[in-house]
Amino acid sequence: MITVRRAAERGGGDHGWLDTRHTFSFSDYYDPRHLGFRTLRVINEDRVAPGQGFGTHGHRDMEILSYVVSGGLGHRDSTGNAEVLRPHEWQRMSAGTGVRHSEMNASQTEPVHFYQIWILPEEQAIRPGYEQRLFAPEEKTGRLTLVASREGAEGSLKIHQDVRVYNSLLPAGAEVVHRLDEGRHAWAQVVRGAVTLNGSALGEGDGAAVSGETDLTIRAGEDAEVILFDLA
Repeated sequence: MITVRRAAERGGGDHGWLDTRHTFSFSDYYDPRHLGFRTLRVINEDRVAPGQGFGTHGHRDMEILSYVVSGGLGHRDSTGNAEVLRPHEWQRMSAGTGVRHSEMNASQTEPVHFYQIWILPEEQAIRPGYEQRLFAPEEKTGRLTLVASREGAEGSLKIHQDVRVYNSLLPAGAEVVHRLDEGRHAWAQVVRGAVTLNGSALGEGDGAAVSGETDLTIRAGEDAEVILFDLA
């Protein structure tokens, strides 16, 4: 079964300095029909104006993935990390026992467009951790590239949950196939472009929950980028 979550139906809105879209309930947006999917708790698509951002704030007991679509995202946290996240780079922050951090547009002239994803950890009060890695376009064009996993397999970021996160750039007409093991579920998120997921049409910003399927075929109707979550 495939259940589509249309981009236009997401929560959030345009706050001037921030245009944010919430796939699941978050902050002031609450919808009991959309509280998360499996261990996926947050998928936020954010566009932040030049020189603006999220001031220092705290997190606990959450696996947080950030991915920049365009622009640069400045990150600073209480464990001593101070980085700028650029397109095609993935960042993992394990909040664990507690982390304070800020996220700011690294440019005074250009907006930053990024996704922030929260995944519930399999255990609480772990030691906070941080990783950042570039997955270059040539690594993920025409294929599903593993960018995060519990084992840190294939050079992916290591997250504390039974989730495998893939990222793919698909030229128009290209397709990839992913097999779900028995009892597994998936979420597909279209970052840009348009695809079909087992025949269901998905546009930019659309997502889809998948249960009870075995083979997932993602085909690009135009140049596209997709994030795929393989979930317990």
